[in-house]
Amino acid sequence: MDKLSFSLPEFEPGWVWLTGAGPGDPGLLTLYALHGLRSADVVIYDALVDQSILELAKPGCLLEYAGKRGGKPSPKQADISQRLIRYAKEGLRVLRLKGGDPFVFGRGGEEALALVAAGVSFRLVPGISAGIGGLAYAGIPVTHRDTNSAVTFVTGHNQGGIMPNDLDWAAIARGSPVIVIYMAIKHLAQISGALIEKGRSPDEPVAVVSKASTSEQEVLVTTLGSCAADVASQGIEPPSLVVVGEVVRLRDGLDWLGALSGRVLTSDPLQRNQGRATG
Repeated sequence: MDKLSFSLPEFEPGWVWLTGAGPGDPGLLTLYALHGLRSADVVIYDALVDQSILELAKPGCLLEYAGKRGGKPSPKQADISQRLIRYAKEGLRVLRLKGGDPFVFGRGGEEALALVAAGVSFRLVPGISAGIGGLAYAGIPVTHRDTNSAVTFVTGHNQGGIMPNDLDWAAIARGSPVIVIYMAIKHLAQISGALIEKGRSPDEPVAVVSKASTSEQEVLVTTLGSCAADVASQGIEPPSLVVVGEVVRLRDGLDWLGALSGRVLTSDPLQRNQGRATG
């Protein structure tokens, strides 16, 4: 690493760093995350961590997969936590590497509490959450003064893998102009149906962003009433984010990645200036 004008903390033996890897693009790693990768003796990583990020680990580092993917055989959360504890108590520097941010639908809190119970020291290294960074790569801001001053982040399934019916969908539908839904593909028909039933328009703009910020990123722009059928017909796969709200229309002016490939952007994606007299 090039010389910095500030010092980064030493990764002490016997410590666990719970670290966010960001939404996918290696360039979105923080300096703390990169420092941790280059210092760790063991990296225990999730399914959403790109191989190019793992290649940044120091030579000889032990890389262990601990990914949890819906509908597929996955290690139990308690087993993952015990693995962190075991390696730390062996005096190793343990980097727990998660996609996005560990504390945003990432089970980071559960693992941190397990470390506390075992008397293992830890550091939290936040990452760029996919619900912000991933949408930025799709040209969709989560807030904009012309569309919304509030946003709600929800998960598309609970611990049992089913739609989280304990959420107050009526309150979310009524009170949040923009809704960002993680892990929503499996239950998208139910979720969109619940939002429409609670008052959202079936014509409201929706974007589905698959594999956000990676070379395989796909963005589907549709409506709330059509999103489930469109995702199925176009074969959009997880990991995907779903964003509901007028803010999706800003993509026509802010799709900076599309512009690199020749897309012509508009400076008035919300069509606020149409019909205004010109002097």
